[in-house]
Parts: sequence; C-alpha cells; structure tokens
Amino acid sequence: MILAVASVFGWRFAVNWAPSRTDYAVQGIDVSQASGAIDWAMVKARDVDFAYARATEGAATRDPSFGQNWAGIESAGLRRGAIHVFSLCGTADDQAGTFVATVPRDPEALPAAIDLGFHEDCPARPSREVVLTEIRRLAATIETHSGKPTILRVTPAFEEQYQVSGAIPRPLWGTGFYRPPNYLSRPWAMWRSSTIRRIEGVESPVNWNVVAP
Repeated sequence: MILAVASVFGWRFAVNWAPSRTDYAVQGIDVSQASGAIDWAMVKARDVDFAYARATEGAATRDPSFGQNWAGIESAGLRRGAIHVFSLCGTADDQAGTFVATVPRDPEALPAAIDLGFHEDCPARPSREVVLTEIRRLAATIETHSGKPTILRVTPAFEEQYQVSGAIPRPLWGTGFYRPPNYLSRPWAMWRSSTIRRIEGVESPVNWNVVAP
C-alpha cells in the first residue's frame, strides 16, 4: 500500500515538474498530432511563453495538426515556431521542399527547428560526411525560406554517432530528462527537460522546453 501511494505521488510530481523559473525565465512547449486536442488560450494561461509545432517529417510526411496548431498558437498571442523531423532515409532537397510547402513565411516566427534523431522506420546510417552535408543543405534551404538561422535539436544518440554540434554552427536544442544536457560540444540555447509534462488545455503529455538564461 505504501509503495503504491508513493508511486502515485511520484508520478504526479513527474508529470507536473518543470525547471525553476528563477533559473530559466522563458519556458514553453512543443506539440504534434500525438498531443491531441489543444485549447491554446488555456495553454497560454498556464505560464507557457512559446510553442513549437511539428510541421513535417522526412521527405513527404506532414503533421495533420500543424495548420490548426500554427493558427491556434498565434491567436493565443504566443510566439510560435515550426519543427521538421529529419530523416536519414530522405534527401535534404525533398525534405526542405516539403517543409517550405507546409510552413508559411512569418517574419515574427521563432527560428525553425530541425529535429535530429534515429527512427525505427529508417534503418539507414550514412557516413558522417554525407549526413552533415545533408543537414547543412536542409538548413540552408529552410533559412532562405524563413529568413532566420535554424536551431538543431539533437538527441544524445545522434550526437554520439555524427557529432553534429561541433560541425554545424547553429543554435543547439539539447534533450535531458530533468537534467540539463551535457553531451553537446557547445552551450545549448534550449533544453527539452521533459516529454511527459501535463498541462491544462492539452489532451496528452507535451514536451516541455526552457531557454538558456
């Protein structure tokens, strides 16, 4: 019984936890179709400063919720940004084309993010030289479209294999469950601190992110 109660309290703490505002004044979320229904006005009332929405993945996949989220974030008065999930199984040109066709130009938008990680539906593992060339090409096209440098969200496994952070001079978005990232070769600009945060206004858990002080 005691263990069960402790487990419940532990879970409640985990899904409600966020880094201290004293240490990280600017905090926000990133969402996708998996986040479910979102009431953006309620989200803003929950001390969310900005929101990123997944827009595209690979060479042809568009997140079905992107258009609604993109408009909802703006209508709530939040800063907004778009995410592209990079695939090792698609060319940079094809992936960039899908992103550009999906995400409207918005000079007020946050820098677009490229999510770099491994995915079960893509077993390809090209050489580091090939991968870095493709990421640079993708970033350059997105930046021409958006007018701002991209930010690279790099998972620990992807960084270990391809050492992106030391090779491509773009702002970095690290990941670390409850602990700030320490695997990148340069200081990070953003930190995804939780993937299970629950907030009012969002049907499912969200990714919680903070901006470096």
